[in-house]
Amino acid sequence: MANLPSLRGPGGLSRYLSDIRKFPMLKPDEEFTLAKNWREKDDKQAAHRLVTSHLRLVAKIAMGYRGYGLPINEVVSEGNVGLMQAVKRFEPDKGFRLATYAMWWIRAAIQEYILRSWSLVRMGTTAAQKKLFFNLRKVKGQIDALEDGDLTHEHVAEVSRRLGVKEEEVISMNRRLSGDSSLNAPVRKDTEGGGEWMDWLVDEDIDQETALGDNQELNQRREMLKDAMSELNEREQRIFTMRRLSEDPMTLEQLSQEFSVSRERIRQIEVRAFEKVQKGVTDAAAQALQAHA
Repeated sequence: MANLPSLRGPGGLSRYLSDIRKFPMLKPDEEFTLAKNWREKDDKQAAHRLVTSHLRLVAKIAMGYRGYGLPINEVVSEGNVGLMQAVKRFEPDKGFRLATYAMWWIRAAIQEYILRSWSLVRMGTTAAQKKLFFNLRKVKGQIDALEDGDLTHEHVAEVSRRLGVKEEEVISMNRRLSGDSSLNAPVRKDTEGGGEWMDWLVDEDIDQETALGDNQELNQRREMLKDAMSELNEREQRIFTMRRLSEDPMTLEQLSQEFSVSRERIRQIEVRAFEKVQKGVTDAAAQALQAHA
């Protein structure tokens, strides 16, 4: 869709968040009329207003995926694609707001992008590195080091000691998981209105409808993973769980001894199991979207 704010060029994310704040939120009757005009009259200007009025919703949802080590501007862009799909398929006569419907499409688009780019559990190859990935945030919370940005030398040393990894690995992983700017960081001084990044997103108050939707989505994701893993045989389930889902992953050597096969064979089984689960979750997400379309 043309004339949408750009995430690229001068200013990047800060300029984008400033720009999308300028689009007003729609009242229910305005949204209904615009949606009817788009659906029945192919009014592209109406569709444009529906999209732009929900860009802050996309930004808010996208920020929740900042811990995945992916460029936040790409995550937002993928969420915007999901929003456009939601607007295209939205049926106002069903009686609910576009935001409620669009959340499914936005999250699905972002999650699909993450699955395509998923390097989370492959960011490190050793058991110690994977343990660092899964436990870094928890340890940072325990030592009061949750601020974004580089850790102090003392904090790096403490995380290194607690998790049994090298200090340079702590520094590298922390930088990869920190993502872009903190939502609580101050907006640039030359940005009209000032405040923090969080102030530029949609209202944080969660109504009952949204809370229920989030809970349903969490349960749905769990069911998707459970169903996907049911396609694995017993050995694949064991290896996938201990290599990809455990907070204290087993090494290839440990699993090779358990199953009396080579380390390379364990690695091959792990990769194959991951691909099966990835496909299962992706297919299930697509089916869920079709059901809600």
